[in-house]
Amino acid sequence: MAANRLTFRATMAQVSVPATSANLGPGFDTFGIALELRDRYAAIVLDTPDFDVDASGEGADEIKKDKNNLVIKAMMRGFEFMGQKPKGIELRQLNNIPHSRGLGSSAAAIVGGLALARNLVLSGETLLTNETIIEIGTEMEGHPDNVAAAVLGSATIAWKDSLSQKGRAVSIPVNSGIKCLAFIPDTHLSTNKARKLLPETISHIDAVKNSANTALLTHTLEHRPDLLLEATGDYLHQRYRREAMPRSVDLVDKLRAAGVPAMISGAGPSVLVLHTMSEAEEAEIVKVGEPHFKAQKLAISPRGVE
Repeated sequence: MAANRLTFRATMAQVSVPATSANLGPGFDTFGIALELRDRYAAIVLDTPDFDVDASGEGADEIKKDKNNLVIKAMMRGFEFMGQKPKGIELRQLNNIPHSRGLGSSAAAIVGGLALARNLVLSGETLLTNETIIEIGTEMEGHPDNVAAAVLGSATIAWKDSLSQKGRAVSIPVNSGIKCLAFIPDTHLSTNKARKLLPETISHIDAVKNSANTALLTHTLEHRPDLLLEATGDYLHQRYRREAMPRSVDLVDKLRAAGVPAMISGAGPSVLVLHTMSEAEEAEIVKVGEPHFKAQKLAISPRGVE
């Protein structure tokens, strides 16, 4: 933690953070990808002990409007790391990322808050680097996959350092021919509920299959999009979550049986398709999710928080 007293900027700071999808099939808690659907936040430091939150868009009615707001909590954690907390904060947030759908809304709030704190401090770029944002974000989120993609953009591989348990990540380029289609349901599913359904152990055979696909996915995303169906096969988590989101897992099974590289997005219940299909083929695939899923084309974002 920095020991110096901070100089806060007197003007409002603004950031935007991409939606993210994690796991990408076999890469549980490891792979992430940034999607061009952004939450936008603006904040200014106050000289009074007030926390004023104005939220609009997705989940606006459920968002906390005080110091317990997740963006503000992340801001205060960032200020604390840099050496000094302000008395108060005025926050404006426009949420475009659906909440509790497996598209990284909580990671966006955490990364956005940390980035706002950085931007509101003179020399903040030096005091709070992207590497540190990934570390703090992982600590707050509990896993690094969504946080890493929200910070770095593109596709990412994330992990916890074996000694320090701090979040670490590297970015990998995504082949320009790969497109993304998200099937978003009206239903919600909390990450905690989805995680409780996972088994403590899996068979050695499944572990080997999953390891092979995870390794293959690294190469596939950059060089061999023709291998997406094989590389996104999961043996670790998706089938165990069926009871929490039966329609989502059924949609994944139906699409994959038709040769479409579909997977649960993060903890679900959204379904993500990474593909190289033509527009006509894509239009046919969209129909498969009706009427329970809204299909949305999302560009893969090469940029993270900005």
